[in-house]
Amino acid sequence: VQLQASGGGLVQAGGSLRLSCAPTGSIFSINVMGWYRPAPGKQRELVAVIASDSSTTYADSVKGRFTISRDNAKNTVYLQMNSLKPEDTAVYYCYVDYRYCSGFRCQAKTDWGQGTLVTVST
Repeated sequence: VQLQASGGGLVQAGGSLRLSCAPTGSIFSINVMGWYRPAPGKQRELVAVIASDSSTTYADSVKGRFTISRDNAKNTVYLQMNSLKPEDTAVYYCYVDYRYCSGFRCQAKTDWGQGTLVTVST
């Protein structure tokens, strides 16, 4: 599937942005959806993920400021980012862990989106 992330932009510190990401393509079911961003010394760090039962996990650095949610009818994941800080500046990548079926065979797969840039100014 292809993932289209949107909602990034330039915002002043203390401001808010809402990211969204929706996969397009043949999907049987979605398990986990989430957001990652690059981090110093790491390929990427988890920002927030949400499972099919709506349980969530957040990076310590965003707890209390970011909220992840999903609309299962639209296969869309959202990331509401409040109280943004300059250190939140990054390209945010969404991903989806899903199952797809071809004929009678179903497989699990993970796909990543292109990313959307969030810039927080002082």
